[in-house]
Amino acid sequence: KMETTSLIAASRQAVLRRSMSVIANNLANMNTTGFKGEKMMFSEHIVRSRGGTRIGGDKLAFVRDIATARDLSEGNFEKTGNPLDVAIHGEGFFVVDTPNGERYTRNGNFQLDSDGQLVTRNGNPVLSDGGQPFFLSPEDTRIDIGGDGTVSSENGDLGKIAVVSFENSRDMRLIAGGLYSSRQQATPVEDTNIAQGMLESSNVQPIVEMTRMIEVHRSYEGTKAFVRKEDERLKQMVKEYSRVV
Repeated sequence: KMETTSLIAASRQAVLRRSMSVIANNLANMNTTGFKGEKMMFSEHIVRSRGGTRIGGDKLAFVRDIATARDLSEGNFEKTGNPLDVAIHGEGFFVVDTPNGERYTRNGNFQLDSDGQLVTRNGNPVLSDGGQPFFLSPEDTRIDIGGDGTVSSENGDLGKIAVVSFENSRDMRLIAGGLYSSRQQATPVEDTNIAQGMLESSNVQPIVEMTRMIEVHRSYEGTKAFVRKEDERLKQMVKEYSRVV
């Protein structure tokens, strides 16, 4: 039972450390375009203690984290005036091509590379709904991106930017560069609503995250103090026991 007390405290400390890591990552990305904040999901694992035979009697509760939940709420839109900046109203992700296959993002901070290809800030080609990249010529000076994602210039239409969704977007995995990967089948979003000259800011609320960080820190310090007192109690008990023997 004494060991179990320490195990419960250790399990809580481990969960609090991981929770702090999630909060720190949220704060680190508070200015990342299109970033979606995350939070920990916890589960209480209750077991019967040794010798606990009565109903509702001696039970021990361990805490463990089972997943991180992504907040998919829309961030604020910021006007940039850059015709290559776009933001998605509602659900959906842009599709980009990477060396590791197609990846997905809410960050519409696009640009043209030296070949006139429409790419992300990391140089990943932005794909059309036909799975093809966009190439603009020097003669394409007036670039327009419509609400449905159609890219056009004074020389005609160049294609439509792909916007896709997933059955469970919360299962998408965040990887480097603000991109997401998914094993689910991507589904084209109907009635796409894209705003040109706008960027979606992160939906992280710094004050909320700082409050959570303070709460987690206090809980961790409280648990650490408990473990220290428990360790002192055990040492004292062993000392007294040795005197009796």
